[in-house]
Amino acid sequence: MKRLGQLKLFDTLSKKMVAGFLLLITIGTILLSLPIATATGMHTSFINVIFTATSATCITGLTVVNTAAHWTIFGQVVILGLAEVGALGYMTFAVLLFNIMRRNLDLSTQLMVKESLNLENLSDTKSVMKYVIRLSAIFQFGGAVLLALDFVPRFGWQHGLYVSLYHAVMSFCNAGFDVFGNSLMGFRRDSYLLIVTMVLIVAGGLGFLVWRDLLLYHNRKRLSLNSRLTLVTTGSLFVVGFLVLFVTEHNLAIFQDSSWLERTINTLFLSVTPRTAGLMTFPTTSLHAGTLFILMILMFVGGTPGSTAGGIKTTTFGVLMLQSIAQLRGKKDVEFSHRRFSQANINRALMLVFLASVVIAAATLILTQTESIPREFGLEYIVFEVLSAFGTVGLSLGLTPHLTVIGKLVIMLLMFIGRVGIFTSLYSLSKRQAKVNQIRYPEENILIG
Repeated sequence: MKRLGQLKLFDTLSKKMVAGFLLLITIGTILLSLPIATATGMHTSFINVIFTATSATCITGLTVVNTAAHWTIFGQVVILGLAEVGALGYMTFAVLLFNIMRRNLDLSTQLMVKESLNLENLSDTKSVMKYVIRLSAIFQFGGAVLLALDFVPRFGWQHGLYVSLYHAVMSFCNAGFDVFGNSLMGFRRDSYLLIVTMVLIVAGGLGFLVWRDLLLYHNRKRLSLNSRLTLVTTGSLFVVGFLVLFVTEHNLAIFQDSSWLERTINTLFLSVTPRTAGLMTFPTTSLHAGTLFILMILMFVGGTPGSTAGGIKTTTFGVLMLQSIAQLRGKKDVEFSHRRFSQANINRALMLVFLASVVIAAATLILTQTESIPREFGLEYIVFEVLSAFGTVGLSLGLTPHLTVIGKLVIMLLMFIGRVGIFTSLYSLSKRQAKVNQIRYPEENILIG
């Protein structure tokens, strides 16, 4: 009965979370449809408006129109607001409103917060929300100040401060929108800017629960298993990604007139940005096939649960890697840092990867029928875009601006699933009745592999 009650509760919360994100997209669509949002002489079709609102709310950054040229300051601020709310979760702002009104959180609100931030205990909701709000404000404001040291001398006080704040928010929220028109391609030699941006991207993608553990380490003298696995997996992916990309892009033409330091910083940036940030310092179409393959793997993995990132998440990848190692060594238990993962945890990770693979395969198949692939590309032209949308990354090989209506709907659905979570999305669409099976059939083995 307890299991049945948990399933019913998760179904209800999933539907509410999906409804909340759909409401945000609707509000964003209405605001971006206003004449004041579009630059003079520009026309935006309804499908492009809702696509932009979805991309911003799901903190992806895939665009069908040029953000800098097509939208006015009002439109850009709307996109900024959608990305902020979408990254931190609309429940964060609901809790902030409760605090301003000096009202206690009711049970349903606490449950929504717990689910949206992947918390284990209901008692953590209030304390964690304080960390989320404070950390977000500190990182984004601090990032804006550091970027202003670079942008204000370039663009003047008014525009420089606006660009600094915009870029700081988008970097921390891991959203790929920019107000330059060509991402950060004009700043590939600006190592200071790239380092600050990388710090903001990693800070947003690391997860609020991990940051809380790190900040409280001096008192607790320990890290949770989730934080330890996250830090090890994130660090490993970062180092391996950098080393492989450094090799695959050793002949990149753009690097031929760059110093060793510039090449290193740009390669570091390239290993960080597919973790759902979506900002680039050179065209993706100029990258080696091996580099694109590595980027697709990193986009699929994504960031940390409870962060601003998408993908299957680093903890899922880490658990499955440890599971594979344990099986190869003939061990029954999957262990890490003197702890053992539960079988339910492992099964959930396996199911997530399987469902994600099915969704990605289905979307790829549909797009192969609706979209045209240029002669210089192969299937990677579509797969790259699909993984970018599912991982809420925002990188593109050029397909998104040329999508058909069906293609845009497919990419929007992928962005939504990637942000809300595949479990939450599927549970909210499910019409099934939660049941607990009282009958267990005899066990029998089949051939595997």
